[in-house]
Amino acid sequence: MAKTQKKRTPKTSSKPHAAAAGSRIPLRITDTTLRDAHQSLWATRMRTKDIVGILDTIDAAGFYSLEVWGGATFDVCLRFLRENPWERLRLIKSRAKHTPLQMLLRGQNILGYQHYPDDLLDRFVALSCRNGMDIFRIFDALNDNRNMEYAIKAVNKHGGHAQGTLCYTISPVHTVEEYVRIAREQVQMGVDSICIKDMAGILSPISAEKLISALTANVDVPVQMHCHATSGMAVATYVEGVRAGAGAIDCAISVMSGSSSQPAAETMLSIFDETSYRANLDRDALRKICKYFTDLTPHRNLSSQPINPIDPEILIHHIPGGMISNLRSQLQQQDALDRLPEVLEELPRTRADLGYPPLVTPTSQIVGVQSVMNVLAGERYAMVPQETKNYVKGLYGRSPAPINPAIKKKILGKEKAVTGRPADLLEPILPRITLEMEDPTLINEEEDIISYCLFPEQAKEYFQWRALPTEDRPPIPADLERKKQSAPAVEPAPDSASAKPFLSDRDYREIRDLMTKVNQFQFSEVTIRRNDLALSLKAEGMQAARTPTSEPAPKPEAAETSGSEPVGSPPETIEPEVSPDADGPAVKAPLNGTFYLSSGPGKPLLVKPGDTVQAGDAVCIVEAMKLFNQIKAPSRCRIVKILKQHGDPVKKDQPLIRIEPL
Repeated sequence: MAKTQKKRTPKTSSKPHAAAAGSRIPLRITDTTLRDAHQSLWATRMRTKDIVGILDTIDAAGFYSLEVWGGATFDVCLRFLRENPWERLRLIKSRAKHTPLQMLLRGQNILGYQHYPDDLLDRFVALSCRNGMDIFRIFDALNDNRNMEYAIKAVNKHGGHAQGTLCYTISPVHTVEEYVRIAREQVQMGVDSICIKDMAGILSPISAEKLISALTANVDVPVQMHCHATSGMAVATYVEGVRAGAGAIDCAISVMSGSSSQPAAETMLSIFDETSYRANLDRDALRKICKYFTDLTPHRNLSSQPINPIDPEILIHHIPGGMISNLRSQLQQQDALDRLPEVLEELPRTRADLGYPPLVTPTSQIVGVQSVMNVLAGERYAMVPQETKNYVKGLYGRSPAPINPAIKKKILGKEKAVTGRPADLLEPILPRITLEMEDPTLINEEEDIISYCLFPEQAKEYFQWRALPTEDRPPIPADLERKKQSAPAVEPAPDSASAKPFLSDRDYREIRDLMTKVNQFQFSEVTIRRNDLALSLKAEGMQAARTPTSEPAPKPEAAETSGSEPVGSPPETIEPEVSPDADGPAVKAPLNGTFYLSSGPGKPLLVKPGDTVQAGDAVCIVEAMKLFNQIKAPSRCRIVKILKQHGDPVKKDQPLIRIEPL
């Protein structure tokens, strides 16, 4: 489709504004309440029914666009909310009659955390447009335009508005001149506008004035600003940026603003009312929207707001608020929360080693977890997740600055780095994906295939849940989170301090799958034994009853591994040893996590008893902090026995595999 045929959203000149006598300059405000605001504040737990309940009022408020999709919303809809993200988009489009819809697209990563083939990207964009998306804010975590080029082309082809993005960060190589170069290249690729994405809230008012003045002088497309309020500077930054020529800003309704979200729409409206700019928002509508989300917040927010909503430390370490939360959570999982100061000191060093990548998904996770690994291991880069290795190899794109040569050699060894466009290495996925699906009958529409390509495990879980009769569906994970959060603390009895919980998270997933099988195979009853208790699942009404038992719990069968595990079930059964603390030399867990014997769905076991491996060979995987860490043999040895089962949780220093040195 030619550029002149595209359906377009309103544009204004990108040049600095000069108001005519008696006139006011239009200022466009994008509302982020329905995507980034609740992603930043509520861990993306807003439901579709929450959106529909106030959508008519939001649509009538006068916003330039509504950011409603993309980012983490797609993943969370499937994983935690048991909702169809495509149905959410269609429903919003059917109700938003006056305001364009907008999404955040991670370039070649689409909505995931890895590169996907071009055919999948093109079809995703086509279906997004068909289902109601108007504006695509396209970004790459490394500002590598090669990873955005095909997405821009696809949006142009299918009639959307392609907005290019500059991921803003501060480093010796991130200069105004470099940002202008990146922006000009995006304009040549066909973007309709440019957005400055300040994900950490570190763009100062003075820096904004300099950057936007340079952009408006060098590119002939509108410039928009997206700033998080984490540092407290965003309001002033918006004022200076608009004065310098930015024609649009991102805001959230006040109760969903501030902290790690965006500035409040009501605040910015009042500020610009005293200038030559006008936003034309309906204040009565804003009041209704604010009241609605004020009432909803206690039911959706998973954590209380910080005592101090402004984090001045971010101006020193430049770590986005969401990333700080992840680091705290990850360290807590490793029983090492007290080492957060060490991680914050290590993180800038790791980022410099890796070529100063902007700290935004997925590079924020890669840099953050590698920093944690460097601290916990006691030796820098002694443990390297596969994602870090892929980054250093160039599979995420070109680093902003050269990677430290010594670190690169330590991580890659003799492997060569990729120098071309990473997606060129990927084979088309759509022709073969339906052949790989375990149960194609779960697919209801073409959009389901795209969901499965992006998030196979999460999509499969959702499809299986959706296929059950409504009355037989287990509770959605988000409701279980809420119930767990609101449950009162119970003091353990003195003699039960070391007692194990009846059910772990993995146990629950097993039970959910077994409940499905009870219906499928018409079993009258299934019993699961854990820690001297028995859980009976009866087919009639799917009722679970817990009863004590004095019988010893039998060994778990490998066939019970849950289909929800991110690495998938192993292709063959390995009987784990009853006691993981068996005597003898063993490969031990370097950190808390989940034990896996294979590197992915359908992949063979890394090792099995009787195998001989060399020093440095991968023998298993411990998944921790959302990344997969290959655990390697300390020396040439023979695999004697597997001490843990595929999918089992493990603790730091726990023996995983018994070995015999050779």
